[in-house]
Amino acid sequence: MAFLEGSYPRVIAHRGLALDHPENTPGAFHAALAAGADILETDVHVSRDGVVVIAHDPDLTRVASRSGLVSDFTADQLASIDLGAGQGFPTLDQVLTEFPEAKFNIDLKTRPAVEPFAEVIRAHRAEDRILATSFDEPTRQAVINLLPDVVSSTSQSLVIQARVRTWFGLPSEKWLVPPEVVALQIPPAHWGFALVTPSMVRLAKRRGLEVHVWTINSPEDMKRLWQMGVHGIVTDRSDLAVEVRGELFPELALG
Repeated sequence: MAFLEGSYPRVIAHRGLALDHPENTPGAFHAALAAGADILETDVHVSRDGVVVIAHDPDLTRVASRSGLVSDFTADQLASIDLGAGQGFPTLDQVLTEFPEAKFNIDLKTRPAVEPFAEVIRAHRAEDRILATSFDEPTRQAVINLLPDVVSSTSQSLVIQARVRTWFGLPSEKWLVPPEVVALQIPPAHWGFALVTPSMVRLAKRRGLEVHVWTINSPEDMKRLWQMGVHGIVTDRSDLAVEVRGELFPELALG
C-alpha cells in the first residue's frame, strides 16, 4: 500500500473529529473515520519514561486544564488524565494497534521523539501507512534516516524555498525536493503572505507533489481550495469536508 494511493481530493482529519470526543484520542479518530476521512492527522511528544504519546501541545494547560508538560509525566500517568469522555492521552503504540488499517499523518513535535517513534513504527510494520513530518527540517530528516521507507511532507524551510521560487518565477526544476517528500502541506497564509496560490499549486504539481492545506473548517473555503486544485484539506470538521467533497465530486460521495 502506498500512502497516497487512491483518488483525491482527500479529507485529512486534524487531530481526529473532536465534536463528541477530545482531540487526538481514539474516540476522535473513530469519529473521523466513521465520517469518511481518508487520513488521520496527529502529533507526538515523548513521556517522562520515553514512550511516544499522542499530543499536540507540549503542556497540559489547554487540553487538561492543569499545569505541567507532557514530558513531566509517565505514559501511565498521562493515560489516567481525563481529557473528556473518560479518555486520556493515548500512546502511538495503542493507536496503531487500535487502528491497524488507518493512515496517519504524524507531526513529530520534538527531536527526542524521533528514535522511539521509529521503533514503534517498525514494531508495527506500519511504514506504508505513515507520513512523518516536522516543522523542523533536522527532525524531519532524522526520522527519514531511521525510516527510509516512510514518506514525508515539506518542512518549513522547503515551503519557504517554494514560495520564493513562485515570487521570482525561478525554474521549478531547481527546487530540490527530497525523494521521500510526497506532499506540500501548508496553511493558506503565513505572517500575512499568501502561501496557497495557483502558482504554488502549479509548482507542486510540476514536481509531482500533492498540496494539502491546513487547517480549513469553512465549507466555502474548502470549495474554493478544491476548485483551485489542491489535493487535500486538513480540517477539524472532517464531517463537513466529506459533505463538501460529495457535492463537488459526486463520483466520490460515500454510498
